[in-house]
Amino acid sequence: MGTVGDCYDNSMMESFWGTMQLELLDIRTWKTQEELAGAVFEWLECWYNSYRRHSSIGMHSPVTFEGLNLPSVAVE
Repeated sequence: MGTVGDCYDNSMMESFWGTMQLELLDIRTWKTQEELAGAVFEWLECWYNSYRRHSSIGMHSPVTFEGLNLPSVAVE
């Protein structure tokens, strides 16, 4: 994301991992790796990527942002 050696090199990923740890990993104890893998997948695909608001797109969720930016379809 940044250039090699600058202080912003890993900031985006560090922010992502910190968010995931706070919102998912620290809320309970996981019994198996499969249970944890399923929870991580669900968090990513069902929450983080779809409905969580992102500052880089004007504090909209990706679903809302795409809806706001789709071209109008002409009805014939």
